[in-house]
Amino acid sequence: MTLAPAAHPRPYQHYVYAYPHKTAYRPLGDDRPALRELWAGERKDALSLYLHIPFCEIRCGFCNLFTRIGAPDELTTRYLDALDRQATAVRDALGDDGPVRFAAAAFGGGTPTFLTADELERLCDIAEKRMGADLAAVPLAVETSPSTATADRLAVLAARGTTRLSIGVQSFVAQEARAAVRPQRTAEVEAALGRIRESRIPVLNIDLIYGIDGQTERSWRYSLETALAWRPEELYLYPLYVRPLTGLDRRARESDREWDARRLALYRRGRDLLLGQGYEQVSMRMFRRTDAPGAGAARGPDDYACQTDGMIGLGCGARSYTSGLHYSFDYAVAASEVRGIIDDYTGTEDFGRAEVGFAMDPAESRRRHLLQSLLQARGLAVAEYRERFGRDPGDDFGPELARFTALGWLDGSAPAGLLRLSPEGLAHSDALGPELFSPAVRARMTAYEPK
Repeated sequence: MTLAPAAHPRPYQHYVYAYPHKTAYRPLGDDRPALRELWAGERKDALSLYLHIPFCEIRCGFCNLFTRIGAPDELTTRYLDALDRQATAVRDALGDDGPVRFAAAAFGGGTPTFLTADELERLCDIAEKRMGADLAAVPLAVETSPSTATADRLAVLAARGTTRLSIGVQSFVAQEARAAVRPQRTAEVEAALGRIRESRIPVLNIDLIYGIDGQTERSWRYSLETALAWRPEELYLYPLYVRPLTGLDRRARESDREWDARRLALYRRGRDLLLGQGYEQVSMRMFRRTDAPGAGAARGPDDYACQTDGMIGLGCGARSYTSGLHYSFDYAVAASEVRGIIDDYTGTEDFGRAEVGFAMDPAESRRRHLLQSLLQARGLAVAEYRERFGRDPGDDFGPELARFTALGWLDGSAPAGLLRLSPEGLAHSDALGPELFSPAVRARMTAYEPK
C-alpha cells in the first residue's frame, strides 16, 4: 500500500483495541460456517474467554458500546439462559481432539455487575462448568460501575477468583460528569471505591476521561490526584470521543482543531503526572503502578497473546477470533436496534454457526500483528514477527514505517531489532492505528451504516 504524503494527521480518529474494526464485519449469510469447522485445527491451549453482559443502569453520553438501559420482565434470566445454551454449543464445537485451556478470562459489557449477586454466581458457573475455564487459576478481569459495585456482588467476584476490577469513574468533578451525561454522586463513587478496596481484589483500575466540556488542566489534575489517593494498581486515561447515535452526538462543541489541542495537552499533563507518581506507561491509555502485583500473581503466567491466540466471546455483543475468521453477532448503538438484537439472541436455540464476521487472510493477519504490537509501549520484536510470518515488518509495511519515522512516532533509540513507539508516537496512537487499516477494511468501515 502506497501512502501519499499528507499533513500531520489528526490525533484522535479511532480507538483501536482490536483489528479489524467491528464496523468492517458483515453478515455471513448462507455461508455461515459451523463453529466446529472453524475451530478444527486451531490451537486451543491458550485461549481468552470473554462473557458480555449488555445491560447498564444508565447510558453515558459518550457511550457507543452495545448495551441497553435496564432489563425488564426477567430479561437477565432469559439472557443468562441463552448464554448457557451458547456456551454449551461453543464448548462442544471446540471438541476434544486436543487440549482446550483458557489462559485469561473477562466479564465486560455493558456492566456485568448490573447482574445480581446470584446472577453473577451463575455467570461464573457458565464460564467454569460449561466452558471449562478455571477462574481461580487464571487472570479474571471484571468491569463495574459506582452504583453496582455493591458489597454482595463484590464478595461473589472476590470468592470466584477475580484478580482485576475496573470501575468507570470518568471524572471526580460533578459538573464534568453531568457534561458527559453520566449522572453520579461523588459520595457514591467514593463509597464504591472503598468497598472495592475492602473486597481485597488485587488490582483496581480506575477509568478517567479527558476532553469533557468545561474541563480544565486544573480540574483534570484534581480528578487524577483524587484517583491516585486510592493507590490504584492501574489507571486508564481515555480521550473523549463523540460518536454517532450517542447522547453527546448532537451537542455543539469547540472546533475539531481546538478540541484536538486541548485533549493532547490534557493527555500530556496526565501522562507526566502518572509517570512522576510511580506508574509505567503500558499503552497510550494504560498506566500501571510499578510496584503493583500482576493480575496473575500466584496464578501462573498470563500467557495469552492477543496477536496470535484465539478468543472465545459469549454473549450478543462479544467477538470471537480464529486464525481465519473474526466473528460475532450484529452490532448496533441505537436503543431500539440493541433491544431487537438482544431479543433475537435470547430467543436463539442453535448457536452452532458464526453469524457476522470478517475473513482474515495472511495479509490482514500480518497487519493485525504489527498494529496490536506497535500500540503497546513495549513494541514489536522483529524476530517474533519474522518467526511467525517468515519476513520482516519492513518487507510488508515499509512505506508506513517510513512515514511513522518521518512523523517522529518511532523511537530511534530503541534497541536493534525492536520497533517501538516514541512518546509522541504513543500520544498519537489513535492516528497511527487507523493508518495501518487495510483498504478493504477502510472501504467496509466507510460503507457501514450506523444503527
